[in-house]
Amino acid sequence: MTSTASTVERAFRAALYDDTDTGLDTGASLLAADPAADTELTRRGEDFVAQAWRRGWQPADVVRLVRRELEDTHVRLAATLIRAQAGQDRPRGRRWADQLAALPAAPERTADRFSHSTAVLELYRLLLGLPALEPLEEPRRATGPAASRMLTRIRALLAKAEATGYPEEAEALSAKAQELMARHSVDEALLAAEAPAPDAPGACRLGVEPPYEQAKAVLLDAVATANHCRAVWNEPLAFSTVVGFEADLEAVELLYTSLLVQATHAMTAAEAAQRAGGRKRTKTFRQSFLAAYAHRVGDRLAAAAETQVTQDLLPVLATRETAVTGRLERMFPETTTTRLRGVSDAAGWTEGARAADRAQVRARPRLE
Repeated sequence: MTSTASTVERAFRAALYDDTDTGLDTGASLLAADPAADTELTRRGEDFVAQAWRRGWQPADVVRLVRRELEDTHVRLAATLIRAQAGQDRPRGRRWADQLAALPAAPERTADRFSHSTAVLELYRLLLGLPALEPLEEPRRATGPAASRMLTRIRALLAKAEATGYPEEAEALSAKAQELMARHSVDEALLAAEAPAPDAPGACRLGVEPPYEQAKAVLLDAVATANHCRAVWNEPLAFSTVVGFEADLEAVELLYTSLLVQATHAMTAAEAAQRAGGRKRTKTFRQSFLAAYAHRVGDRLAAAAETQVTQDLLPVLATRETAVTGRLERMFPETTTTRLRGVSDAAGWTEGARAADRAQVRARPRLE
């Protein structure tokens, strides 16, 4: 064993397999005193990243967890390791590549060696303890140029809808985006039905972050169901896994993100009006607002789902629903249900329901 490898091993024995602050300080001191060990330390970090992929994690999952559990410095260190490991990795598909492209910038090395080594070891502790997740496979059918252009148009329309201060304009832009979503999904379904090699359902993970994560998970579940997908919430790790065909997964991600932005804008405005009237129970108001919003949006999506397709499309959609259910049951043979907790503010519930009635939620308009 080389002296640099020996330094890293001793630092790991002190810091990674002993969760005390004393062990962390000992490991950081060893690394800080031996600059020649930096290369080996980075290589071992890349190994931890590769091990995370073998456990079913993806780049966005790791970044999301590091951001929640540690600090921005650790997030940037993780992103640097992920980028470095990607250069030695196999191609993993479009969604994975998109996650790599979205990684935050590398940190500026301004900390002293002891502080830097401490941050690295804290990150490695987290990576070493990652549990196994259900593996996600890339869809068999690649997104073609026409689909990419369609999704670009949808994203642009939703971005404008979220940014405008005029409700009428937001409504028109959202309605157009949802029309394109519906057409895109049906075109993909028909193409798959006619293709020699049938399409197959895939899965993706979407962050469901605190606060008020229960209401957000309910909202995502409603959007997924309306778009022929199924969602399973992992509360401890703050994400939901959405199972469905690729065109529908795209629709779920876009519509959920847009509705969450709309909800946040509406909640901020309603809360300001409440505070102007002398109310101060901000947390309970927000929790009840988002719970009511998710509940009402779910009702509206369910109603819209009953009248969104023509009779000739029903066999195709039924076949795809069976495939989605089969994939979900293979990935998650055991699931449980949960109820919303802590919803006790009547004013928040009323305002949230009103905001949901104003929101653009029709994921699939009727197809003539």
